[in-house]
Amino acid sequence: MSDLVIIIDDEIFTTSKIISEKTDNSLYSVNKLISNHKEHLEKFGVIRFEIQKPKKNSKGGRPTETYFLNEQQTTLILTFMRNSDIVIDFKVKLVQEFYKMRKTLEKIYSMRNTDVWVETRQNQKLARKDETNVIKKFVEYAISQGSQSATRYYSLITQMENKALFIVKDKFPNLKDVLTPRQLMNSAVCNEIVINALEEGMEKEMFYKDIFQLAKQRVETFASVMPKTQVPMIEKLN
Repeated sequence: MSDLVIIIDDEIFTTSKIISEKTDNSLYSVNKLISNHKEHLEKFGVIRFEIQKPKKNSKGGRPTETYFLNEQQTTLILTFMRNSDIVIDFKVKLVQEFYKMRKTLEKIYSMRNTDVWVETRQNQKLARKDETNVIKKFVEYAISQGSQSATRYYSLITQMENKALFIVKDKFPNLKDVLTPRQLMNSAVCNEIVINALEEGMEKEMFYKDIFQLAKQRVETFASVMPKTQVPMIEKLN
């Protein structure tokens, strides 16, 4: 999985945090460098900015500021940094990663424009909607049995399905938007498997944790008859 770039709204970015970690500079110094050259950087687009508050359990601390830079902005800001060995190595790897991800996105866009993909994605969305409705009932069921964090099952079930089916190589905002039609069909099947397991467990008045394990076991059984597939499957998008 890439740890150098991220995808936001189908655009590729790196962050001041990544630059800081990979060039052995403090986040403060990288953010200051970006701020000092903001006028030049914004000739290549508006700079995204995010402030994260300290975690509730952390002692003290200040909000963390993070800039998001596109490829042109990143290339420019790196020219203002001293060329140490670690910076040069990072520049080379980052150029390679931007290029790889750009080619990957081009193939994904091409795939999304096919009628087969559009229809399969719509069917998977309907299956996921049905699953979400059943998960909502399951969450209420778990709460009635004393669960204090039942809402986490929305994400837990999604993570469980994806882990059983896929090997995820890169970071995407919505994994389903980069799946092939066959992967989408397998995902929809898992949605149906989970629906049946949750409904069966609740009908039998099983303990909510046991119901989740039942759904997980059935998903893993389905996944065991086929090898995990890579996401994105760029070799299949040609």
